[in-house]
Amino acid sequence: MKKIKCPQCGGPSIWDEKNKSRPFCSDRCKLIDLGAWASEEYQIPASPSVDDLDDYTEDDHTQNSLSGSLPKSTRH
Repeated sequence: MKKIKCPQCGGPSIWDEKNKSRPFCSDRCKLIDLGAWASEEYQIPASPSVDDLDDYTEDDHTQNSLSGSLPKSTRH
């Protein structure tokens, strides 16, 4: 059996089919990690797509720099 470092707590974790929580050492660490993704503590960096830029106008930029708000097209 191969032992690896748990990505959540850093403790030992067994990399085996019998460990249903792998790569985590326990269900607790697995759920903590899931919660971090759900609350957006982790984010995958991305560049704006062309579609995002199509909805953004110069007026939105001017208003954002003055008010700090989101572009009109993304307000709820």
